[in-house]
Formats: sequence, structure tokens, C-alpha cells
Amino acid sequence: MALIVELLAQGLQMAIVLALAPLLTGLVRVVKARLLRRRGPPILQPYRDLLRLLRKDVLLADNASSLFRTAPYLIFAVTWVAAALVPTYALGLMFSWSVDLIAIVALLGTARFALALAGMDVGTSFGGIGASREMMIASLAEPAMLLIAFTLALFAGTTQLSGIAAYALTEEIGLRVSLLLAAVALVMVAIAENGRIPVDNPATHLELTMVHEAMVLEYSGRHLALIEAAASLKLLLYLSLIACVFLPFGMAFGERAPLPMLLGLLAWIAKLGLLGVLLAVFETSIAKMRVFRVGEFLGGALMLGFLGTLLLFVSRGM
Repeated sequence: MALIVELLAQGLQMAIVLALAPLLTGLVRVVKARLLRRRGPPILQPYRDLLRLLRKDVLLADNASSLFRTAPYLIFAVTWVAAALVPTYALGLMFSWSVDLIAIVALLGTARFALALAGMDVGTSFGGIGASREMMIASLAEPAMLLIAFTLALFAGTTQLSGIAAYALTEEIGLRVSLLLAAVALVMVAIAENGRIPVDNPATHLELTMVHEAMVLEYSGRHLALIEAAASLKLLLYLSLIACVFLPFGMAFGERAPLPMLLGLLAWIAKLGLLGVLLAVFETSIAKMRVFRVGEFLGGALMLGFLGTLLLFVSRGM
């Protein structure tokens, strides 16, 4: 019976993550539209877009290889697994032993690599530009994420996300500058990895600035639906990661009682909504930076992660 309960709890998390990802994207779009004094699309519009794309036929270029055809499925599957492994409403789920922050970085790197290869596969100039920019961003974002992982590992003694959240919930933490630096660095990496303003604007197709959209211009039908769903899952993943590590309150742990699980689910949804609103407010209050300034932006995240690791290492050695 206990095994069935654990399987149901893990399966529920996987299903809820997949179901709420487009809703989070719709929430960000609605809040941005309201802040700009526009009516904007309905909050459920991402679901309609995915259904519309799933009904359409797939159009492929004559020179598209099998990599171009299989990449959307790989990107969606890897991103869904990574997003479903991040603790959301409960700690210590069945697969929590595998939820390592470094493993999450590796899974996201796999999806990014597949998307970049698919963008270059057809041979269009837009795909090559987008892939090169994506790799430039990744060359700074991934080291910053690893430094954030090192900071959290020094803080909690583990890189396992459930262990980090449990340590933050049960131990007396106090005010730590190193954790504040790691939190700011994680927010900066999340903005860059999801192609949000000021790094990229997901609502435009301007060839001089676009990154993610340039790599998926040749996709259509169900392939494009899978990539768009993966993009929504990636946004939910990073917001859930921020909530899990730095805002772990409300998460259920211990026995799988219905009431704590329900309260944990409601707390996680509330944290996602708050972070989504803050993201929309941030995007409407800042201008998009030039492409060559992205390196400076992520360099700042890299430096903050390094300072967080250094300060925590020095303070432990004293």
C-alpha cells in the first residue's frame, strides 16, 4: 500500500507539472498585457495554441535529417523529466534520490544541445544564428549554475534538492549573504535560460535579436507544439527551483497525509503565481539589452555565484 501511495504522489507531481506549465505562461502574458494597458490574450490561450498546433500537419524541409524529426520529442521528454523531478509540493518523493541539482543542469544541457543541433540541421541562417547565440548563453549560464550548486552544497551538505529544502525547513539559517548572492545569480540564470527580457523577447521575431525563436522557425505542427510545451515546462522548472531552494515553506514532508499534501500543493501554486507576477513586472519595467551585453549580464551571475561559494567556504573555515 505504501508503494502505491508513493507512486501516486510521484505521478501526481509529474501530471500537475505538465498541466500547469502552459497556465504559468498564460499568467505571465496576461499580467504583462495588463501592466501595458492592453487587453491581451486569455490566460488559457497557451492551451489553445498547443491544441491548434497538434491538429496541424507537420511540414519538413527536403534536407531535414532524422535528427530534426526526433529532436522535439527528446527536448520535451528531457525537460519534462527535469521539471517533474524538482520538488514542488512535497519532499522525499519516490524519485527524490535522483533529484540532484547537477543532474538537473545536465538534463537541461542535453535539451539545449539537441535544440541547437536541430536549429542548424536544415541549414538556414536564422537557425545557425540562434544556435550560436544559445551556446554563447549556455557557456556562461551553466558555470553559474554549477557555482550556485556548490554554494548550496556547502550550505546544506548535499546537492540533492530534497535535502537542501529539508535543511532550510528544519535548521536555523539566519541571514546569509552567500545565499542572497546565490538567489540573485539563480534568478539571472533563469531569465537568460528562458529567453526572457532583458536577454531575449519571446513575443517578437526580430531577426537581429531573437535566440530561441530563431532555432524553431522551421518547425510546425506537433513538433512545434512539443517545443513550445518544453519552453513552458522550462519556465516552470526554474520558478519551482527558486521556490524549492529559497522559499521551501509549505512543502509537505514525512507521512503522505492528504491535508499536508493539499496544503503543500496550494502553497506551491501560490508561490508559482507570485513568481510569475514578479517576472511579468520585471519584464515590463526594463528594456531589452543588446546581444553583446548578454555576456556581461551572465558574467555578473557567474561572479555572484563565485562570491557566494567563496564567502560560504571562507566562513566555514573560520
